[in-house]
Amino acid sequence: MSLTPKRNLAGIAVAVALAAGAGLASAQQMGVSKDEVVIGSIQDLSGPLAGFGKQLRFGMQQRVDEINETGGINGRKLKLVFEDSGYDPKKGLLAAQKLVQQDKIFAMVGTLGTAVAMASMPTLFEKNVLHLFPLTAAREMYEPLHKLKYSFAAPYFDQMRNGVKWMVKERGAKKFCIIYQDDDFGVEVLKGAEQGLKEINQAFAEKTTFKRGATDFSAQVAKMKSAGCDTVVLGTIIRETIGTIGESRKTGFNPQFLGSSAAYTDLIHKLGGKAMDGLYATMQVGVPYMDDPSKNVREWGARYKAKFNEDPALFSSYGYVAVDLFYQTAKKAGPNLTTDSFVKTLEATTFARDMFGSPEYKFTPTQHLGNARSRVSQIQNGRWVNLTDYLD
Repeated sequence: MSLTPKRNLAGIAVAVALAAGAGLASAQQMGVSKDEVVIGSIQDLSGPLAGFGKQLRFGMQQRVDEINETGGINGRKLKLVFEDSGYDPKKGLLAAQKLVQQDKIFAMVGTLGTAVAMASMPTLFEKNVLHLFPLTAAREMYEPLHKLKYSFAAPYFDQMRNGVKWMVKERGAKKFCIIYQDDDFGVEVLKGAEQGLKEINQAFAEKTTFKRGATDFSAQVAKMKSAGCDTVVLGTIIRETIGTIGESRKTGFNPQFLGSSAAYTDLIHKLGGKAMDGLYATMQVGVPYMDDPSKNVREWGARYKAKFNEDPALFSSYGYVAVDLFYQTAKKAGPNLTTDSFVKTLEATTFARDMFGSPEYKFTPTQHLGNARSRVSQIQNGRWVNLTDYLD
């Protein structure tokens, strides 16, 4: 009897086993199925940063819809699941647990807020879930080095370190005060500004804090006014920026104000009005005004408005960019999408500047921050105007 048929049968059996093993390996990658890739995002949709959260959600969803309309990611639809944190770390932790345990996401993309991101990461890492491109510029988003966390935002530390020195050199600042939120975000702004001042042999004349969610800044403004500062660094976000500047104007205290990218949003001048004119802020991606010089941005804005019935804003573009970076990486990683293949691809790709003026993003196995540079912008006549290119 010939052995050839048996050998053929054995070969077929091996091939079937290998194919089954490959299928099983693919099935074991959480968040990736034959037809779908599932990602999650934790936003503030009900708390003090809800203005940002809404913009992020719309911008992310717009890019997801575009991706799916053009064939998805290597034949798979992209599904995006949102959860609300209310800008509360405890709620953020519960949201992360839900996204991991119930929705079984492949990656977390674009989480809003330092404290929320910090609270949620351990839950993700326990299940080998990527934490990508959070909307916070805290150094903890990429340090210490971890195989699952990557940031695309210029750190608050570097923003303020360079920002205060620019204010001295270009705007003649001589005496600095700071008001900052008493949490991880605010402390990063403080540390960066302190380092920048130290490098030019200066220090803060007055430092004052507030609790997250505060609405009255009269005591803090009084302290800084009494110190006679000509420049105030703001470790504030939306309403705290407006509240601090508004209270200062009301009391006749009119120093130069310098915020971080957390204060760089069109909501500041829309909600704060004329009093916000003159505010400086470090920033990375420009506000996408509907009459933007870029035709691509104008057309993108028109599509956004048609879809959501409102003009896009800064965090709309940030959300769009975050999902696009995920898409570019996942598509390039190929049909057999796994955490390992995604990471390998991300760390070998340089992402070109986009229509919003983003910097070039580049990640490596030893550097999980895609960009460290920021620009300086100022509100002039109710509109942000860029004053610099990216500062080194």
